[in-house]
Amino acid sequence: MNLPSLLELVTWRDLLDVGVVAILFYNLLLLIRGTRAVQMLSGLLFAALLFFVARTTGLLTLEAIIEKVLIFLPFAIIVLFQQEIRRALVRLGRNPLLGRRTISRLEATVEEIALAVAAMASRRIGALIVVAREEGLRNFSENGIAIDGRVSYDLLVNVFTPGTPLHDGAVIIENGRLVAAACYLPLSASVELSKRYGTRHRAAVGISEETDAVAIVVSEETGQVSLAVAGNLARDLDGGNLREELLAYLRPESPRGGRRAR
Repeated sequence: MNLPSLLELVTWRDLLDVGVVAILFYNLLLLIRGTRAVQMLSGLLFAALLFFVARTTGLLTLEAIIEKVLIFLPFAIIVLFQQEIRRALVRLGRNPLLGRRTISRLEATVEEIALAVAAMASRRIGALIVVAREEGLRNFSENGIAIDGRVSYDLLVNVFTPGTPLHDGAVIIENGRLVAAACYLPLSASVELSKRYGTRHRAAVGISEETDAVAIVVSEETGQVSLAVAGNLARDLDGGNLREELLAYLRPESPRGGRRAR
């Protein structure tokens, strides 16, 4: 079959079909890049490869065992990748036409946060700021004091100033709005966290373990700024570093990761 004949067999529907599938797989890879789902997916692929080897080489016992296990594969995928599936459904519900406006608002919000954190660090004012990504934080914001105000340098500094009614607990930010203050967060039980870390740091790591949010901590003892993401803690950040880290994590399609707490 020559090339012109082959081209005649390929219709625009075929090209559209291949293009849509390629886009779906590309976005799936972006979704799990940098997450623990990559290791899970590698394990599933290894199990499938082992099943193929067992079948082709006649290892009947191994084949039977893996075949029984693979029956539960769809349920395992739902359980193991529930966060990624939820995140994908959230993205499907977004309006792509608002992307540029969202990025501009994000940059303005990050700038206000970075300026406030730098000011509080210089004055050794303890603070805990949680910024939502794709998963909602309503369960945690409801146990605090509702504010629903635009994120600004003045608002953040005033909230955490010692002696004010809202300085204890965490501030939760969603979609450029300071949703609530004085919120209580789950504490991390990780044994990898150094014992020198206090409640704020453990709460920051805890919320980042349970959700995809990022949490900024300002230590009132040292003025040190830390960033918790996915159960990891990046330390010794200044205003510029914090701004870059936040933009990297909060922009669409950003991977989930970080540096392990020490």
